[in-house]
Amino acid sequence: MIRVVLVDDQHLMRAGLAALLDRADDITVVGEAEDGAGGVALVRTERPDVVLMDIRMPGVDGIEATRRIVTDDRLRDTRVVVLTTFDTDEHIFDAIRAGAAGFLLKNTQPDELRRAVRTVAAGEALLSPSVTQRVMAAVATAGRPVDESRLAPLTDRERELLAEIGAGRSNDEIARRLFLSPATARTYVSRLLAKLAARDRAQLVHIAYETGLIRPGEV
Repeated sequence: MIRVVLVDDQHLMRAGLAALLDRADDITVVGEAEDGAGGVALVRTERPDVVLMDIRMPGVDGIEATRRIVTDDRLRDTRVVVLTTFDTDEHIFDAIRAGAAGFLLKNTQPDELRRAVRTVAAGEALLSPSVTQRVMAAVATAGRPVDESRLAPLTDRERELLAEIGAGRSNDEIARRLFLSPATARTYVSRLLAKLAARDRAQLVHIAYETGLIRPGEV
């Protein structure tokens, strides 16, 4: 059973999400909170698999709440997905940098919502190739120097895999493109997570851009 916590300042939004998620036999909502501070406290108590987190809330917003959850060693198995009204929301990038595993639009279809929760609970990122390129391109224009030193421990093949992940491709897509078995692709991803001390796949995407391994328009 996938355990979910909902954090949103709108009661109707929480009620709607809960109703949609509870229709699935393998998903259960274990708690709700109306602001970031309450959400962090609830997550520390319940330790859910997935948190659906609104970005814009009074007081502690979704970005800061995400950062607090991700940096808590006791919650290393909890994945945060931020909720937004527009896929052009400038704060999506900040949320990904804070450690979110991806984002969902609030008007996401019910089946897609449930599929997204399962995807994140399985350790995948909710970043399509098009969204990845647009959102993560902000790394290249953030005014910070590119730090290639993080790539030093990687082999050429591992760098190739990281570039594919940075492009937003799934394990199956990577396997086909690089002529690997899906199992081998998964092994490479696990190795990259360990070598780069990355929490999840979304952080690998961020690293691929931050280190200059891939640049906007190259994928």
